[in-house]
Amino acid sequence: MLARVVGAGLLGGAVLIVWTILVDGMFGFRASIDMNRVAEERLVYETLAQHVVEPGRYVVNPQLTPEGRFPAGEPVFSVMFGGMGHEAAGGLALFGLMLFLLAPVIAAWMLSQTSDRVMSSYSRKALFFLAIGVLFAIVADLGDLGIGGYPARDAALLAASRIIAWTLVGLVVAWRLKPSQTRSVA
Repeated sequence: MLARVVGAGLLGGAVLIVWTILVDGMFGFRASIDMNRVAEERLVYETLAQHVVEPGRYVVNPQLTPEGRFPAGEPVFSVMFGGMGHEAAGGLALFGLMLFLLAPVIAAWMLSQTSDRVMSSYSRKALFFLAIGVLFAIVADLGDLGIGGYPARDAALLAASRIIAWTLVGLVVAWRLKPSQTRSVA
């Protein structure tokens, strides 16, 4: 029945929300990666506000050598500007909440469409969600590693957090969805 799949997905979404509140809200995990402070912040802010006027992602490279190459060992900086200020935080939080609820519902529906062999095993259902977490971690976190992206340690930590979150979602959804409850879902 569709209601049971949606219910299991929403329960998984609640787990995702609790995980995020604990890890990011209470322990500041994401802020420790994404919100490092810059020395002379006011000067850097004024320079960026003057020169970065269109939303987008920008790369700031070192000056080229006389041979026309980028010098080895010099830093490359990435600047992101989403085109909005702090006043958008409330709307973005609501959008994030909707995604946190919708993604596990879609994943629960995908699980409900798998074989009886998968649906009859708690561990296989949980592994289904672990696989989703690994896929998201590879694409979203490890894919943003390198020049203009995250340092390797931060990308690995973000990926690990995402895998743990989706594993927890999977444990709850696997517990909630039973094989006989999902066979009639179209």
